[in-house]
Amino acid sequence: MAGTERIRRVANIVRRQQEAGHEVAVVVSAMAGETDRLVNFCREANPLFDPAEYDVVVASGEQVTAGLLALTLQALGCKARSWMGWQVPIRTVESHAKARVDAIDSDRLCNAMAAGEIAVLPGFQGLSIDGRVTTMGRGGSDTSAVAVAAAVSADRCDIYTDVDGVYTTDPRIVARARKLKAVTYEEMLELASVGAKVLQTRSVGLAMKEGVRVQVLSSFIDDDAPPADDLPGTLIVSDEEMEKLDMERQHVTGIAHDKNEAKVILTRVPDKPGAVANIFTPLADASINVDMIIQNVGREKGETDVTFTVPQADLARTQALLEDRRESIGFNRIITDSQVAKISVVGVGMKSHAGVAAQMFAALADRGINIQAITTSEIKVSVLIDEDETELAVRILHTAYGLDAVDEAA
Repeated sequence: MAGTERIRRVANIVRRQQEAGHEVAVVVSAMAGETDRLVNFCREANPLFDPAEYDVVVASGEQVTAGLLALTLQALGCKARSWMGWQVPIRTVESHAKARVDAIDSDRLCNAMAAGEIAVLPGFQGLSIDGRVTTMGRGGSDTSAVAVAAAVSADRCDIYTDVDGVYTTDPRIVARARKLKAVTYEEMLELASVGAKVLQTRSVGLAMKEGVRVQVLSSFIDDDAPPADDLPGTLIVSDEEMEKLDMERQHVTGIAHDKNEAKVILTRVPDKPGAVANIFTPLADASINVDMIIQNVGREKGETDVTFTVPQADLARTQALLEDRRESIGFNRIITDSQVAKISVVGVGMKSHAGVAAQMFAALADRGINIQAITTSEIKVSVLIDEDETELAVRILHTAYGLDAVDEAA
């Protein structure tokens, strides 16, 4: 949704879906760069901004594109109207700027769609229990789309983005990256959680919970392109459906990277029961997500260092919260580093094949890339490295795991 020309192209995509006999609801994001601009306004006004007022500002980006798309559809002869989050309503819970969808009253929406009206909704926004506008965090439009699809019992949720599917890694970094025909919810959830920019984490988790079939497609297509039903995007489906597709599975599905991490080190923390809880409880209460955690070997004086990562956007709040509790926690210094990146290897094949992590560590070591922290799950291994080595690490690992596309002409 980069401007009026892009909105007109989106309108044509939507019109073709309705002409194909579908009832259509559309969830839109803000124009390209608009959310960043609004966020910067908030930071300039108050670096430690009130999240409730922040929501009022940033929610306006999607409201503009919803109205513009509805107007454009009307100009094409379609019956369409916009629905703000509070008009549906999309009810949310938990904190401002990181709200979660609780329920959607879809009756009016379904009735309008059944009557031939295209429903256009602003993504990212909802309504709190006390009647205030809320937003769902960056990338929340994906979550809105899946939530609406679940609420109206949609056959499929097509998410049009700036890529034409899910790739083995970022094609801008690795030219030989391959587009995947399908991935499981579990794999996509891990890829999204560790930096793959295709979909937002909560949207994938919600799709898995509600059983919503998701297709990732490119919005950068010509006006005469085939409808979404015929486009070769990437399907995100259950393990059961993946087995029916009978696709070849590899140990590793993809490599993801995330430069939005910040490392925090607390030195000389008391090495005793409850000390770590004193650090992370206030962060959890402030809805700050902590990722990698390392507690170093204890010092002789009953002290230890604790290292962890938080989103870069939460670094200032993290420092402020911990400084306020310096005496009760008992640490000596806070050391931060925002010039780090997380590199992750993901694949369901890890469940049944050993050696994936060892291969990752060896490949990075061979090129002199130092690992600062490690986390693992059943189908993922993530490491923290210097930000300057991100692209090199991704290329090395993509080749090491045999993910490079084969040149058929060779």
